[in-house]
Amino acid sequence: MKLTGFAGPVCFFVGVKYGKIPEEDQDALLPSVDFALPPDHGDTVLGLAQGLVSGAPPPLEVRAGGTMWTIRPWRGSVYPEKAPQRTWPTHYGQAFGTIELNATHYRIHPPERMAEWAAGMPNDFRFCAKFPAIITHYRRFNDCAGPTDDFIAGLDALGHKRGPAFIQLPPHFSPKHADRLLAYLQQWPKGFEAAVEFRHPEWFSPAQEYVQAVEQVWSAMRDWGVGAVISDTALRRDAVHMRMTAPFLLLRFGGYEGHPSDMRRLEDWCQRIKEWRLAGLRSVDLLVHQPDSVKTPQTCRDFAECVQRELGVSMRVPAPSLF
Repeated sequence: MKLTGFAGPVCFFVGVKYGKIPEEDQDALLPSVDFALPPDHGDTVLGLAQGLVSGAPPPLEVRAGGTMWTIRPWRGSVYPEKAPQRTWPTHYGQAFGTIELNATHYRIHPPERMAEWAAGMPNDFRFCAKFPAIITHYRRFNDCAGPTDDFIAGLDALGHKRGPAFIQLPPHFSPKHADRLLAYLQQWPKGFEAAVEFRHPEWFSPAQEYVQAVEQVWSAMRDWGVGAVISDTALRRDAVHMRMTAPFLLLRFGGYEGHPSDMRRLEDWCQRIKEWRLAGLRSVDLLVHQPDSVKTPQTCRDFAECVQRELGVSMRVPAPSLF
């Protein structure tokens, strides 16, 4: 695919901690956070219905994983104690069903490397690759045909282990830039599932002058089968928008190291997924964010127990003690 017609200034990435309560404030603030899931947006019925086949719900695939496989504290639990680091990707794939592939955000990896990663994973494993920052943050969807083609080539090399890729919009990318996002998504190849993570608050509660632009983006995403990432994070409850525009869920879950609220939130998600399954939901990728990833395996296990109990769906997650 060749993208044309993009031109504009280079904009630089500004990193922020998205909706996270600082560690020193967690004891005071966590009990006051209302983690209850809001009602579905009206678009969700239409978005999920794309997954219905002859009016019947499709089989549901549910996967859980973390954000990287280079986690040293997993030695002796997820990874064998003396396993060399070059083997960690393979051990990761044996323990988890998905990964938020952040490596592609910082560098566009060649197809050969992507194919190598895919070859080391089980057949049912899925990579959820983050769009490169050169596209989303530096060029902000302007003049990025070359990087996009290179990124697509890498995704293609993942084969059937390619899950939905996702665009993480910069925190200052507001609805006034909606035309850029629309133009880019319109040219994205339909055979490659993609989703968008909105961060600027006005995507969820737009100023009057941007209401039409925001609704145009959401409507186009639904029409084109582009998903909307849901970010379940404590200080940005607006990002739990419950507006499904496609029949697959990318859920970025920000946990607090096994705090009781983590389990309650996972149970709430199991119930909502149970409802969405009947409406056409066909896949879930729970992408777990825990401090230093130490508690990620346990979070995935907790989620898997709930999914098995409530939905009767089995998942691959790390055993309590593999080694």
